[in-house]
Amino acid sequence: MKKTYRNLITYNKRCMILVATMLMGFATCFGQETAYRTQACGLPVDNATMKREGSLMAISMQMRLADLALSGNRAAIFTPVIVKGADSLALPPIGLYSRTRWYQQLRAGERPLGGDAETSLRWSERPAAMDYAQTVPYAEWMNGAQLRLVRQDYGCCRKLKDEQEALLAGWRERTVFTPAFRYVRPTAEAAKTRELSGRAFIDFPVNRTEILPEYRRNRTELAKIVATIDSVRADKDVTVSSLSIKGFASPEGAYAGNERLAQGRTEALKQYVQNLYHFPNGFIATDYEPEDWEGLQAYVEASDMSNRDAILDIIISALEPDAKDAKIRSLYPEQYAFLLREVYPGLRHSDYRIEYTIRTFTDVSEIHRIMATTPQKLSLNEMFLLAQSLEPGSEEYNKVFETAVRMYPNDATANLNAANAAMQRGDLVSAERYLNKADNSTEAIYAKGVHAALKGDNAKAAQHFSIVADKMPEAAEALKTVKEILEYSGE
Repeated sequence: MKKTYRNLITYNKRCMILVATMLMGFATCFGQETAYRTQACGLPVDNATMKREGSLMAISMQMRLADLALSGNRAAIFTPVIVKGADSLALPPIGLYSRTRWYQQLRAGERPLGGDAETSLRWSERPAAMDYAQTVPYAEWMNGAQLRLVRQDYGCCRKLKDEQEALLAGWRERTVFTPAFRYVRPTAEAAKTRELSGRAFIDFPVNRTEILPEYRRNRTELAKIVATIDSVRADKDVTVSSLSIKGFASPEGAYAGNERLAQGRTEALKQYVQNLYHFPNGFIATDYEPEDWEGLQAYVEASDMSNRDAILDIIISALEPDAKDAKIRSLYPEQYAFLLREVYPGLRHSDYRIEYTIRTFTDVSEIHRIMATTPQKLSLNEMFLLAQSLEPGSEEYNKVFETAVRMYPNDATANLNAANAAMQRGDLVSAERYLNKADNSTEAIYAKGVHAALKGDNAKAAQHFSIVADKMPEAAEALKTVKEILEYSGE
């Protein structure tokens, strides 16, 4: 059925007429039906369409035969042809015969000039208008094809006298952006070093440095430290590497006395912990801050207390600590009494930090088990290994990347992969949030282009893709696609 266009029609270039009005009437159908009127080779044609319908290509038009002129001893054959480059497919022609040509052909028993598929009409019996409709199997080469109408005029002895050609319609499949998502494998950590930290508020009798577990709320505060240490020491996957304690005193009173208290109370807490666990010598590191002015500054900055700015100026001034405390107390006694009562107790605290390493996991089934119970043990690379074993786009697959970005909220790679997972499930809002925390790597720029394209901003998508098109085949292909969409929409 498919034939070569140039073998089907004999071209007579000297006789071919490309009418200007024909070209002005040409319209192309890009994945949708078009309807218009044109003057094609002397034949008025209305509502010519070329439209794909599943596995078929449908052609339709209305020929206004009443307005057609035909001279003397002539026959005019109109053949619609689907054409693209060297590929073509001729459709059944319409033949119009003058009285003389009709009877000459009839008496000679000749085949119709357009072949056996031709619909032959005697000139005097032609209808005023004729609906033409044909469907043919769709072929890939028809994407971007044109529908042309070829007119051939024959005289005596079946001699071709003239030939004209006109464009009627066209078809191009609507381009749809279907992204390829590029996930990035995180860099494997040489050692998974982590830390846990906390703050305990141990109460001491005035000017005393020894720890009394039953004094006020000390039992609860000491239990916090013990629970933190136990949480890592009891885990077979964890090795504790160090413990540090830093003690702070509040600013009231003499600086020298506060320094003695901060140092002594820190040492007392260290000894308390050492007696419980018997760590090696040097395992517990200590430090102290005689007066927690930074903590006081943070509280005042966040407050709406009266004389707030003036008090802050004193806190951040270059005065000696004792002078600062005395100045606040003398100039703002009401505010000082409030701070002394409500804020200073919280400035007497002990901060502790436990550093530890987690062993590396390589077995996917083990990673899967840990992901369900203690995902904080896993590195980004280990989570990526798990994702590689799952069906891309599945709920479990997406959950891995959601968990990864929750465990590592500021990691650029975690945010990039989470953005890809969000886009893959259609959550463009979350994807945008993640992309804002991704870096400007090639893959991140590409992902931002994908996000823009999925939102329908193809111009912005093209900008992103063009930046990395020479570095990523996916970006080059995506750029080509969005440009086609922009061309289609006329942007």
